[in-house]
Amino acid sequence: MAAKQTVQVPHLDAKVGYAIANGGKLDPSKPTCVLINALCTAAEFYAEHFANDKLTAAANLVVIEALGHGATVCNQEHFTAWDTALVALQAMEALGIEKACLAGASQAGWIITRMALLAPEKVQGIIPIATSMDCESADSRSKGCWDPAAIIGPYLQEWTTDVPTPDFVPGDHFTQPVLGLGFGSAATPSKMEYWTDSIRRVYAGDEGRRKLKMALICVAERDGLLFRLGYIKCPVHWLHGEKDPVFSSTVAAEQIKMFTGSREAKIDFLDSDAHFLNHSHPKEVEQAILEMVAKV
Repeated sequence: MAAKQTVQVPHLDAKVGYAIANGGKLDPSKPTCVLINALCTAAEFYAEHFANDKLTAAANLVVIEALGHGATVCNQEHFTAWDTALVALQAMEALGIEKACLAGASQAGWIITRMALLAPEKVQGIIPIATSMDCESADSRSKGCWDPAAIIGPYLQEWTTDVPTPDFVPGDHFTQPVLGLGFGSAATPSKMEYWTDSIRRVYAGDEGRRKLKMALICVAERDGLLFRLGYIKCPVHWLHGEKDPVFSSTVAAEQIKMFTGSREAKIDFLDSDAHFLNHSHPKEVEQAILEMVAKV
């Protein structure tokens, strides 16, 4: 479900959904890890990590919902991943977070990388999970990555209309393939039911339809970062499924080598067919966060 709290930021006059572990309080004596959600999810995407006592004892955990997701809204219909990166940085500032490690799955991987490029003085390390730093290029597709135009295009066409749609709700023909792709063999009936309901609630009505379309467009038509990766100075710990159904392990293995300016850049491949690795391999994700925050 969408975050219950929001904070106002200047960029795009955005109202940003967020959640903070440990009862919503930040402990200034602890390092902070900011998490960004995956496509069509919201703050609850990291609920399991919020419930991990070892993790919350070691760090402040904060989820910031991306533009087009959860409770986050702005005054523009059109926005990009760069906009989300700037909005998230401003939300950190508004919440009193001066510096943080960043982590996130899928789209969040390239969002947190943009955050590190825009504000290197605020980002202490990044943990990209099951992601890609390229645009949706022909080169990526030739190496086993998905083709979002073929998958997303029909939905965008179906949902395009000049007539208001107050009764719009994303159907199962959208929610089930998207969630199935994300959770893979980690899917359970309860997870599928929960996130199906979440998508229907967040993207209901005419405003929800427009919000969902732009969230998908942001993924399908984003720009690549390959020539910018060398500018990243902070540590990078990438986690990727060996059988990721969206972004191939071949691409991940190539791209981690492009973080040539990073103090430390490494990748761990996990035995998983899930795209949402924090659900199929929560312990490995939590260990990566613990190792990263211990360095700051």
